[in-house]
Amino acid sequence: MKRVVLLGSTGSIGTSTLKVVEDLPGELQLVGLAAGGNVDLLAEQTTRHSPQAISIHDPAKIPGLKSRVATGVRVFSGPDGLLELATMPEADIVLIAIVGTAGLAPALAAIRAGKDIAIASKEILVMAGEIVMTEARKHGVKVLAVDSEHSAIFQCLDGKPPSSVRNLWLTASGGPFRKTPAEEFASITIEQALKHPSWVMGRKITIDSATLFNKGLEMIEARWLFDIEMDRVQVIVHPQSVVHSMVEFVDGSVLAQLSTPDMCLPIQYALMYPARAPSARVQTNFARIGQLTFEEPDTVRFPALALARRAGTVGGTLPAVLNAANEVAVDHFCRGTLSFTGITQTVAHVLDGHCVVSQPTLDEILAADRWAREEATRVSAEASQ
Repeated sequence: MKRVVLLGSTGSIGTSTLKVVEDLPGELQLVGLAAGGNVDLLAEQTTRHSPQAISIHDPAKIPGLKSRVATGVRVFSGPDGLLELATMPEADIVLIAIVGTAGLAPALAAIRAGKDIAIASKEILVMAGEIVMTEARKHGVKVLAVDSEHSAIFQCLDGKPPSSVRNLWLTASGGPFRKTPAEEFASITIEQALKHPSWVMGRKITIDSATLFNKGLEMIEARWLFDIEMDRVQVIVHPQSVVHSMVEFVDGSVLAQLSTPDMCLPIQYALMYPARAPSARVQTNFARIGQLTFEEPDTVRFPALALARRAGTVGGTLPAVLNAANEVAVDHFCRGTLSFTGITQTVAHVLDGHCVVSQPTLDEILAADRWAREEATRVSAEASQ
């Protein structure tokens, strides 16, 4: 029995994780659940899964939450609550599915407490990949990927060293605007951007998939997860989203992981690793799929890929700045105060204005994150005037 703490239980990854746990009642047990603001769903999840501890973001919601769960459940809140759950002695693995930068501190706390971590929050490795992976090696714990693309690469590598790899190939669906003319991008609405052709995801990640910032962040994440330089991390557009990613080895052989899109598969693989447990959720019918196609990404219409490659290559504090500026710009787009093209324009402006700190400390990374948020807020406000 593997005991699991789930941070971000009410989001799309969190609810899919609960499905996996329900599929494998003799293999997985939830001991901790943390949510953002959805008290109703967290209370329902707590009643169904009987975790030992739960946490909600807003401390003002604790009384109402306590009244709806069993008296023996410990209830925490805020950033301290995430740390309490991430370091629970009862936990074997901590799955982090918190959107944004809030997952970084609990990830490091879990690692230092000797817990394996499963990462669905790209920001953790984008911001502080070198620190996180160094700490994981120091404490002898695993950092397991939940993203379908990184899970695919992990499965294809199967323990082979970075020296055996020519290229990692991250596949991208291309998003809803793969064929949209560039002159129409400025008028794209949030409703259009939220219509992803392959996946059902949260708002932030869906917008990132529309701009391809999601793929850019995944490039930086892959660089740290697999100890591969940025120039060996590539992106290919694959509209069917059946090939989840590929590894091209130095001898020219290419291995790929394929399945119909379902996030339950990579979640289950991370939680059960190194075992493979039976599941009937994913059924792949190649005759029905018919064909698999691939295209070069258009970096002119989707400049996010070039911005991410630049940030990942330069390193230091620049990836944290990229991530923070994008978060702010996406928020302004969702509020209707910034155009779709304004997202990448804002990020590019903030990157240009940053003085990079090489080999930064965690405090320097967090300082760069704060600076980038302030700068992106200023740039976005000016763009909306």
